[in-house]
Amino acid sequence: MSAITGVFHLGRGVLNDQYGHVLMRGFLRYPADQIGTWHSDKVFLGCHAQWITAESVGEVLPYYDSERQCAITADAIIDNRSELFGRLQVEASEQTSMTDSEIILLSYYKWGEDAPKFLVGDFAFMIWDQKNHTLFGARDFSGSRTLYYHENSENLAFCSTIDPLLSLPYVQKKLNEDWLADYLAVSGMIDAVDSSLTPYQTVKQVPPSHSITIEKNKVYVKRYSYLTQGKRLKLSSDEEYVEAFQSVFQEAVNSRLRTNRNVGSQLSGGLDSGAVVGFAARKLQSEGKPLHTFSYFPPDDFKDFTPKYLLADERPYIKSTVEYVGGITDHYDNFTGRDSYSEIDDFLDVLEMPYKFFENSFWLKGMFENAYKENIGVLLNGDRGNFSVSWGFPLEYYSILLKGLKWIRLNQELLQYQRCVGGGSRKRNLQYIARIAFPIIDRVKPDSTSYKIPSLINPAFAERTKVYSKFNEYGIDQSGWYSNTNIFFERKKHFEDIFQWNAGNTLTSKLSLRYSLWKRDPTNDLRVIRFCLSLPENQYVQKGIDRALIRRGTENYLPDKIRMNQRIRGVQGADWVHRMIPKWDLIKNELQQIGSDDCAMEYLDGQTIKTALSKLKDVPSPEAATDPNLKFLMRSLIVGRFLKRFD
Repeated sequence: MSAITGVFHLGRGVLNDQYGHVLMRGFLRYPADQIGTWHSDKVFLGCHAQWITAESVGEVLPYYDSERQCAITADAIIDNRSELFGRLQVEASEQTSMTDSEIILLSYYKWGEDAPKFLVGDFAFMIWDQKNHTLFGARDFSGSRTLYYHENSENLAFCSTIDPLLSLPYVQKKLNEDWLADYLAVSGMIDAVDSSLTPYQTVKQVPPSHSITIEKNKVYVKRYSYLTQGKRLKLSSDEEYVEAFQSVFQEAVNSRLRTNRNVGSQLSGGLDSGAVVGFAARKLQSEGKPLHTFSYFPPDDFKDFTPKYLLADERPYIKSTVEYVGGITDHYDNFTGRDSYSEIDDFLDVLEMPYKFFENSFWLKGMFENAYKENIGVLLNGDRGNFSVSWGFPLEYYSILLKGLKWIRLNQELLQYQRCVGGGSRKRNLQYIARIAFPIIDRVKPDSTSYKIPSLINPAFAERTKVYSKFNEYGIDQSGWYSNTNIFFERKKHFEDIFQWNAGNTLTSKLSLRYSLWKRDPTNDLRVIRFCLSLPENQYVQKGIDRALIRRGTENYLPDKIRMNQRIRGVQGADWVHRMIPKWDLIKNELQQIGSDDCAMEYLDGQTIKTALSKLKDVPSPEAATDPNLKFLMRSLIVGRFLKRFD
């Protein structure tokens, strides 16, 4: 709920507290309900507080506990408060008013550096333990809040954002080529596989699931949380699995409704955001409160070119959810006049680094702007749903049945699957299933070439930084992604490899500071993820139905038009090229300038840029939204624009 910062003086003598005030001035661009500082001869702590929950209103941060001689500054919302009250033996009379930062401090007193293991929520914090002369902090398991730091022989400075650290007189602004090599070589949406890096040589970050300790002038960063598939949950019936899911999911939703302002939620026509809205609205209705939903749709002059099973304008499905659920104040916006190109500079300002999700940039930020206007404190979403609550891929699951020689069950499922989704021959499905079950088939007889955006990185730069050798440690090959494309392996790695969470959460953390509201995801709740990872695979695919758990779990929460829809899928951002067509000459000219920029060409693949431009001589049509060459060019343009900030 805050931007936090501080400085720990490691050398002899006392701290120059002016460094702390320099850091605090970097937060002045963000709204604040209260600004506070605390300092001793060795430590300065600061907090630019935004009051989001009732408990945070009037909260004093930084907070100093004179009895224990510990001070804390925190950017946190803790969701398992009730559980922690029991573990920490907090009196009932104190629970309602106790702040989340006080809960973190009590957890530190009880568990020391293991405290983050017991916290569920979104958090980044730092604690100065004066007795032990130790600075300790942590970032939540998925990195929902950011925490950067700079260290030298004299000081360690930390901050929620990067720019204030770069404003310190002794910190140089230098490009981190190792980070950039990761960013350019990775083909997916992530930034770097080493989550301790930032684009700046002089600034590091505490990775998700990690804590940081500064003791005896040494910095220790260690991982405290691991998400792996543990012991399978065995219940006696499918109904019991549904009841268990509804219980844990409702708890996750309820804990994210804590705000002294209005509650909002992003809403598409799909299952994940629909499930969040369904569970949230029911709880809010019982309290006599509305739920505000925010939805995006294409401009009126956009003609949907996507296949029949895709839908660019999801309003018919969105309104079906709104009408069925009730208690909703719905908001719609097509963000007229905005596009991915015109948002680049502002996005670079917000993120402080390049980004790859440009197709949706204008409406992602627009959602925050609209929510801010409606006095939203918490903006819900279901971004992690594909890997948690709505997991379940039928053909991939059927490959397990095939490998297990469960022919009768496989035949029954295939027949039911065809009835559910329509079309597709049984023979073709079996061929696909066989390729998944037995990968050697693809090596002997490869299928058609998969969709791939060209690599951004200059081959010479890749060789100089040895980036692909580094990728080998993560199981990533020269394609820029995992060599094993099995969907079950992908899910396993999604939760094991922390770098997968960093880029998206960096955006939401920094947008939240700008608009003084928190984007919160119940499908990313630690309790929900652990529950979902414990379930047998047959709970996710049943009777030809994909994502079967969430479909069964939302009965009476969502209309069947949404709940049982397996044929139509929404596709957001299909209009990104359509919006940019009037600016194509500007875009093309800028790309040509980047192609002749010696600095940019040291890092970017200039030959591929020329090749891609040659294929797009004319103004692209809206259908080019899926063209990998155009996506490559936009990614190159964003990096080129970012590199100019080092001139």
